[in-house]
Amino acid sequence: MGDARAGRDARPPVGVRTVPGGLGDRAANAEAVASPRSPGAPEIRVRGLPIGEHALLLEVEPAEGADGPEAAEALHAEVLRRAEARELPPVRVVVPAARTVLLDGVAEPARLAAEVAEWRVPPLARDHGPTLEIPVRYDGPDLADVAAVWGVAPEEVARIHAATEFRVAFCGFAPGFGYLTGLPRELHVPRRDTPRTRVPAGSVALAGPYTGVYPRSSPGGWQLIGTTDAVLWDTARTPAALLSPGTRVRFVPRGGADVPENVEGREATGDPEDAVDAARALGTEPPRTRKGARAK
Repeated sequence: MGDARAGRDARPPVGVRTVPGGLGDRAANAEAVASPRSPGAPEIRVRGLPIGEHALLLEVEPAEGADGPEAAEALHAEVLRRAEARELPPVRVVVPAARTVLLDGVAEPARLAAEVAEWRVPPLARDHGPTLEIPVRYDGPDLADVAAVWGVAPEEVARIHAATEFRVAFCGFAPGFGYLTGLPRELHVPRRDTPRTRVPAGSVALAGPYTGVYPRSSPGGWQLIGTTDAVLWDTARTPAALLSPGTRVRFVPRGGADVPENVEGREATGDPEDAVDAARALGTEPPRTRKGARAK
């Protein structure tokens, strides 16, 4: 459960840059992001469900006002922190997901389930660790549709997206595909009513609370806002996946007709609510996405 990027070949591919932060080790970073808690922020309760003889599924029960995906991220960080501090029995594999964390290789799942019921997980902080910069051209075919949902001009979608700091909540769907959180609720968008039969590799997309990059050509129903040349999955690289849970990500515009001149090089604020403020500064209020928005 250490740093998934450890190893002499753990270098970002061409065009991708890692900006150093306060902490490099993922387990140590987990301790930082899990604390200290914000004054008055809701704690997250946890329940454990034994799965088979040697696995335990942890489910978050976010308090009122807490976000489900971010609650699971906070739980994942807390698991890593406790493991590093030896406050957790030996676990072979930790698998985060949208609202759960699976612990595999647990000697006594029922006993651990009773212990985690007493946990009070602090909210996730977003101000530590290195940041992975991914170059992107905001030229996606759904850029105008996303702009309409947000209530802004298409070029402002690029500006707001590039100003947001994202974090990989979990990986799934396809090798190398990371589900990134960071956009506030006001900027969540629904999936397309009709999925595409083919989405090109490198497509940067939005759906529900997530941003993602398609690692290879595949069917998909997310809203496509841009493209990147970054290779998300490469078996000749160690590790093969560019993204892993807990990685902080920032998208850096690399020109193109749909990117305004002053977007390139813009610094991420680190506060997702600033994305909403950016839209309000234009004299528009981003509307809430319609009910039924869902992610793949």
